Amino acid sequence: MSLSAGAVGLALALDAAVGEPPTRTHPVAWFGRLVGPLDRAWAHPRVVGVLATVALPLAAALAVGVAVAGAGAWRPVAGAVAGGVALFLTTSLRRLLAVAREVTALTETDPEAARSELRALAGRDAAALSPGEVRSAVVESVAENLADGLVAPLGAFAALAVAADAVLSAGPLSAPPASVDPAVAAVALGAAGAAWVKAVNTMDSMLGYRSKPVGWAPARLDDAVMWLPARASAVLIAAAALSPGSLRAAHRWLDRVPSPNSGWPMGTVAAALSVRLVKPGAYDINADAALPTVDDAERAVRRVGLAGGLAYLGAGAVTYLTGGVVTWV
Repeated sequence: MSLSAGAVGLALALDAAVGEPPTRTHPVAWFGRLVGPLDRAWAHPRVVGVLATVALPLAAALAVGVAVAGAGAWRPVAGAVAGGVALFLTTSLRRLLAVAREVTALTETDPEAARSELRALAGRDAAALSPGEVRSAVVESVAENLADGLVAPLGAFAALAVAADAVLSAGPLSAPPASVDPAVAAVALGAAGAAWVKAVNTMDSMLGYRSKPVGWAPARLDDAVMWLPARASAVLIAAAALSPGSLRAAHRWLDRVPSPNSGWPMGTVAAALSVRLVKPGAYDINADAALPTVDDAERAVRRVGLAGGLAYLGAGAVTYLTGGVVTWV
């Protein structure tokens, strides 16, 4: 088995078994503490934002890549384990689906609690939302977070691991020093890529608002980074729902969503489930349909869960088929 495929498999197993570590011990939360002090008034906020957007994700990627390479220098299997743990920490699926199910169930039994718990999924004022609008926010969030929280870092890991394996195994001119195992280097670069993407997305989620000039650079970079993952996520959702036509419908509704990317997965799930998704004052997708029922929201969670499984399967297959065969010693 290739080391990179093993890392993908370990990340999937950890997500299924653990979900997410506690916030106080989560490296993404530690990174957030580095980003937090940027959220204040600056004399030249865009300059500060640009410098931070270059430096902080690069530092996160370097730290992860060095850690994985160091483990792999001891034993290749240790590099695969370290890479799998790093990938697990930069992705999220089980926790997303669990919170979505909890909030959906509360919309029937305790709408006020549902509005309160929605904050774990969507950063919007939920005080005046109806139960149907809360369920709409749940469906929107699971679709959008499939791209942000899973497909983007997982795709970066797979793409960079495969590229590194191809380059490092190409021949004498591109061969690494004898002490560097090409398979370990591929895992390290893939893990670094996943960390970089997660860092960019974290900065955008904390700073990327129009009211925060320092967040201009993180928001623009996140838009560029998420261009392909958002569209790939829409394809995965359409496949999971057995609804290829939903992609065409999503394309028709893109101009209703301010984000250049989130309209793809949200529009696809709206079309596949024939539901209306609305964020008051921001967008209204598939406006002729009804807001999601509890059953609709539960179906959306199942479809996104299946789409996430397809993402892991695709990344594992690509890294397995293109990765070198290693001896686990």
